Amino acid sequence: MRARAGALVVALVATLMALLPSGTASAGTPAEYPEFPYPPTSYSEPYRGQFHFSSRSGWMNDPNGLVYANGEYHFFYQHNPHGLEWDTMHWGHATSPDLVHWTQKPIALEPDVNPGTLFSGGGVVDKDNTSGLKTGGYDPIVVFSNTDGVSVHYSNDNGKTFQSYDHGRKVITIPEQSRDPKVFWDTARKRWTLVVWSDKSGNGVHFYTSPNLREWTYASRYQASWLFECPDMFPLQLDGRQRWVLTSASDQYVVGDFDGTTFRTDMAQPQKMDFGSGSDFYAAQTFTGDPGGRIVQMAWQAGNRGSVWTGNASFPAELKLVGTPDGPRVTRTPVPGLDSLAAGGRTVRDKVVGGGAADPFASVKADAYRLTATFDVGRATATRFGFGLHTGPDGRADHTLVYDRAAQTLDGQPLKPRDGKISLTALVDRGQLEVFADGGRYSYTRNVNFDSSADSLGLTTFAEGGTVPLTQARLTTLATSWGRGESTLLSNLQGPWRAPRGAWTDVTGGKRGTSGGDGFYLSAQSGADAVYQGDVTLETARAAGLTFRADATGAGYTATLDTSGVLKLWRPGREIAVRNVPLAAGETHHLKVRTEGTRIRVWLDHGADPLIDATDDAYREGLFGANVFGGTATVQNLYLGDEEFAGFPAGRWTPRGGSWTSAPEGLHGRSAGDGFYLGDRAGTDFAYEGDLQVVNGTAGGLTFRATASGAGYTATLDTSGVLKLWRPGRDIAVYRTPVVEGRTYHLRVRADGSRLRVWLGDGADPVIDATDTTYASGVFGVNAYDASVLARNLRIG
Repeated sequence: MRARAGALVVALVATLMALLPSGTASAGTPAEYPEFPYPPTSYSEPYRGQFHFSSRSGWMNDPNGLVYANGEYHFFYQHNPHGLEWDTMHWGHATSPDLVHWTQKPIALEPDVNPGTLFSGGGVVDKDNTSGLKTGGYDPIVVFSNTDGVSVHYSNDNGKTFQSYDHGRKVITIPEQSRDPKVFWDTARKRWTLVVWSDKSGNGVHFYTSPNLREWTYASRYQASWLFECPDMFPLQLDGRQRWVLTSASDQYVVGDFDGTTFRTDMAQPQKMDFGSGSDFYAAQTFTGDPGGRIVQMAWQAGNRGSVWTGNASFPAELKLVGTPDGPRVTRTPVPGLDSLAAGGRTVRDKVVGGGAADPFASVKADAYRLTATFDVGRATATRFGFGLHTGPDGRADHTLVYDRAAQTLDGQPLKPRDGKISLTALVDRGQLEVFADGGRYSYTRNVNFDSSADSLGLTTFAEGGTVPLTQARLTTLATSWGRGESTLLSNLQGPWRAPRGAWTDVTGGKRGTSGGDGFYLSAQSGADAVYQGDVTLETARAAGLTFRADATGAGYTATLDTSGVLKLWRPGREIAVRNVPLAAGETHHLKVRTEGTRIRVWLDHGADPLIDATDDAYREGLFGANVFGGTATVQNLYLGDEEFAGFPAGRWTPRGGSWTSAPEGLHGRSAGDGFYLGDRAGTDFAYEGDLQVVNGTAGGLTFRATASGAGYTATLDTSGVLKLWRPGRDIAVYRTPVVEGRTYHLRVRADGSRLRVWLGDGADPVIDATDTTYASGVFGVNAYDASVLARNLRIG
């Protein structure tokens, strides 16, 4: 989405911009990608939804690319992470195991990292790798964006990073104004279909088809004045027959048939899917790939805002299709799962409301909750009845949910009784109200700024001009859904994590801890004998490290890097072992601990031999976590298991520029200029090889015969389309070949005196065969330049 041409939305955006603090979005660099620009929050600010998703901070609008992939739901959305107004669009990202508990993730698509206009779009999971874009063990997440045409971006690491297909080239070019592509799998014809809004001769959508998500063929156009931007299209069953629903951003829809090329409908006028206004329900999109086969929808609620965020998403609703005398209609009902937040409640049955009867909810105090109720309208004498939501001592409510018996409306929207009764479900959050009734035929989404102060949490029933039987009602108070997942800390340890001491926050590089004394961040997983490893970056802290076999307070063993120049194994009351090592502030170091009974060994920076080999019997088992002492440090890649960066045997590896961390999948390097990660093993004549991937950015390669600063020879894969052999001051040789971001390449180098050869892949012949005499010997390592890179399987022969 961009600033909309529609008068309603232009007015809405203008109003919001006038009310909100100014902020300017910014583009990023590959060395900083993926960006996590969010300040800490408890998600408890006024009007912040406790079970409605809102961005940790910044502006949010349209949902984009909603998919279920690799065991979790991914919610992408239009986003300005640097301000509270619409500005240069990014794609925000959040994940959930159940559509209730959401965890904010780093930016998915970022200007200047991912090319093109990153406006609204859709996404799919390419389980069968029809695109040929798969490079690892995960099913690719493939998303579509851009304006006046469509570009493709894809992720092979479950949404942690995205690459742009063919450098962002438009796979579809549309001469007129267009945006908001949505893609779905056409099961009957076993191919992909794309629907995209275009203003060719007025509002409407183009349809395209593809066998592989990369090559698209124009199929048809559906013209409709109501069909303005953010289209969605999905199948629903009705009486054993598959029908297709086509929607617009404003929640209007028609039901029809799709033959794989053309969409047709008999509906003369579109229907409304939700009674919310454009500021309360807009640009709704459905998930693809739901494991239960459901069609689940989320929309943008623009009207809600707080001190650090603007906009939120509606609660996920399942869509179905029912027949009515007036034709097929879509129903919306909230997905199950809110019971996981249940914190209490009250049930009442067979009560009379009005006529002086006692209010069954008179003593209730509730902030966020779900309310279900059934009124017997057939036996009612009251003209109007309903609930006062968030009432204060004076009886005034922040919102009054009213059924008008004569008009047959609920909150002013049409709702006829069914079998003489009205049954409804209201989701009441701090800034959001959603009401569902009549089996989902009635859906009403709106923003309400509920007062969450202690004296404004009442729930009241009322009836005017008579009484109404309340057949049943159930109030379920709901706890917050936030804080269950780890945003940036990569780990295979079980959560939830907790911080018994110190302050721990999410940053791009992992989990940052700050403490004057000893601070601990502990997982929920305990163990006895194990291999435990992770990366530690000393910032202002005097010490930081890995904690294991700990109790709930953090008391246990800790392997600590100390800025005094030591690696220390300690427990409360005793320093078990100390080893002198050179350390520098700001560097990232890898620690690995192996425990076997009373024996504890500690390795540093992928060294072949442990620097500490000691025994102690104070703690036999306990929790795994991290420690910081006397300042601030960041930890990352906290993993149980032997698998780590597969490098050649060395005493120790040293970073020289950039940031270097290690995870089971390999060595990650990020650098704005030239950054090197160097082993302490040197060679003169040799063969050196490894697997390299430029995740995003310009270049990465194998460095050899290098000095301690990294100056030496480097064989570099450059995404401009070259394999280059270079040294400081000279490009020795260049071989032109496509180099695709996110794809892994095998490089092999052989040095024999002044002769330097480079092989690419499994080719028998070198692609570079050159001579240079500047460096006769030196150490081996890896290079990154203006990029994020991944290196694996480094071997010296």
